[in-house]
Amino acid sequence: MRPVQQPRMQAPLRIVRHRLGAAGNAGPVAVHSLGGLAYGRGTGAHADGWHALGARALLASGDRLDHWESAAPVREGRTGCVRWRATSDWLFGAADLGDAEESLGVEALAHRAYGDLFATLRAHGQPQLMRIWNYLPRITGLAAAEGGSMERYRLFNSGRQRAFIEAGQRTFEGAPAACALGLPQGSGLTLRFVAGHTAVRAIENPRQVPAWRYPRDYGPRAPTFSRAALADLGAGQLALLVSGTASIVGHASQHPGDTPAQLAETLRNLQAVFEAARAQCDAPFALEDSEPVVYLRHAEQAEAVREGLARALGADSRFLRSAVYLQAEVCRPELDIEIETHACAPGQLRPL
Repeated sequence: MRPVQQPRMQAPLRIVRHRLGAAGNAGPVAVHSLGGLAYGRGTGAHADGWHALGARALLASGDRLDHWESAAPVREGRTGCVRWRATSDWLFGAADLGDAEESLGVEALAHRAYGDLFATLRAHGQPQLMRIWNYLPRITGLAAAEGGSMERYRLFNSGRQRAFIEAGQRTFEGAPAACALGLPQGSGLTLRFVAGHTAVRAIENPRQVPAWRYPRDYGPRAPTFSRAALADLGAGQLALLVSGTASIVGHASQHPGDTPAQLAETLRNLQAVFEAARAQCDAPFALEDSEPVVYLRHAEQAEAVREGLARALGADSRFLRSAVYLQAEVCRPELDIEIETHACAPGQLRPL
């Protein structure tokens, strides 16, 4: 008789949002750190020498760190331009391409970074991508290295999609959750990603055309991401990882020049994503109980946006208490605000 194959046992993954101290130190953290994203001034380095931190300009919140941690031992290494930390179940990767690579052009830059990302996945037994963060300075500017005739974000999308297709990854339906923002300064491309040997289910927003179906009005290749991802973290916990969300209905931007109206539309979109996610699982996800990053084009709008969020979701909600506010360029010049968020809760995916 053939022995019954036991299910793979996973050390659960945790996402913890820390408040950083003045020196960029989160204080006590798990021994087994996969990595994290740091938000705020002075977070370019961490006191314990972590490699996977993204420094961004703080707008109106205390410095924070979204820390991905596991109880399993962590090993680390490098594949091409990607530095990674991994357990047998989870993988966190970081790529920071600067001035030298910038001269290659934005499309080549994205193609290289994502090519090395997928080489990293292959080397670790093809874990599924759960979430990707992209930071591209001057994201809506024209790309000088490519002749100055096309927006940098559109060239980024071309390089990214080519790499997805060449690697045989889910490029359209089922693509991972992601965001792409423009930093106020710097050059090159900053990339962070999380992957795991676990169930991941893409979530779309019924109010919006899937990004991978955008018409060619938005560039020769569509953006490669889903509106959110549901991921099994182990130990009976699910994560809802919501991509950068803005004031877009269908595929068209709404309320240009009216930030309060954009905020209201963005919240309607976020609520729609949470409703779509709850239909796919039994976890009690709620927008007001999630932990967001709020990206604003104009720093002076931070307090008004915070007040609008407090009215909509409650001043004492977890959303408001944990929110990070950053100045960044949204990938459409007519949009002033973009919000990403995540939530964790006990639950299971429903059968398809």
